[in-house]
Amino acid sequence: MIDIEVLVVFGGPGGQGGNTLAVVRDGATVPGERARRELAAALGHSETVFVDDARRGVVDIWTPSARLPFAGHPLIGVGRLLDARVLHPPAGAVPVRRDGEFTWVRADPAWAAGRRTRRYTSPAAVDALPTPPGGEGWLYAWAWEDEAAGRVRARGFPRRGDGIDEDEATGAAALVLTGELGRALDIRQGRGSRIRTRPLADGTVEIGGRVSVLRGRGPWAEGTPTAP
Repeated sequence: MIDIEVLVVFGGPGGQGGNTLAVVRDGATVPGERARRELAAALGHSETVFVDDARRGVVDIWTPSARLPFAGHPLIGVGRLLDARVLHPPAGAVPVRRDGEFTWVRADPAWAAGRRTRRYTSPAAVDALPTPPGGEGWLYAWAWEDEAAGRVRARGFPRRGDGIDEDEATGAAALVLTGELGRALDIRQGRGSRIRTRPLADGTVEIGGRVSVLRGRGPWAEGTPTAP
C-alpha cells in the first residue's frame, strides 16, 4: 500500500478553483521511473510528487506521461506540506517561504522552457477558447483584465495527449509569463484559481498561492482508480 495525500494549490478567494496535487510522502514505496509514471497516470492529477528525502527536500515530479525537472504548483504544495525552506527537484534548489496563507517558491524562468505564452485581446477571448485549442505544445493563453494593476486572465493547455486537456493552475507557465513581462502579476486562471508572481533583481521569479488539503493520508493499491 502507498500513502498518498491530495492537496489543492492556487485556490482562489473563498475556496474556488485550485489545482489538485498528489503527494507520495515516502518515495521509496514507488521505486523507478516506470512505476512512478504508471502511478501518476493512474491517479490522473496534472502532477504527482514523490518525496525522496523529506529532510533535505529532494522531490521527483511526474505528470501522467512524463517526469518534470521543475513545476510550480507541485513545489508550492509540497513545500507547504513539508514546511520546507528549500526543495530540490531535478532542476535545482528552490527556496520556499510562507507569508500568511500564501506559500512562495523562487525559480529561474529558464527552468520552465517549452511553455509558450500567447496574448489574446480580452478575457472573453480567453474564455471562449476550446478545450484544448488546436495545435501542439504547451500553450498559456492570457489577456489583461487590468493592465495597470497587473491583473491577468489565463488558461493553460498542456496538449500532451495524456488526458490533461486543461491545467487548472500552473506555476511554471506563470513563471514564464512574469519573466517575459518583467512585472508582478495577479493571475486568475481556470475556474477561479489565483496565482501571484513577482520578478526579482537577480532574474528569478517568485510564484505564490494558497494550499489546502483535499484528502489526508490514505492507502492506495494497484487497481484503485483514485486515492481515497
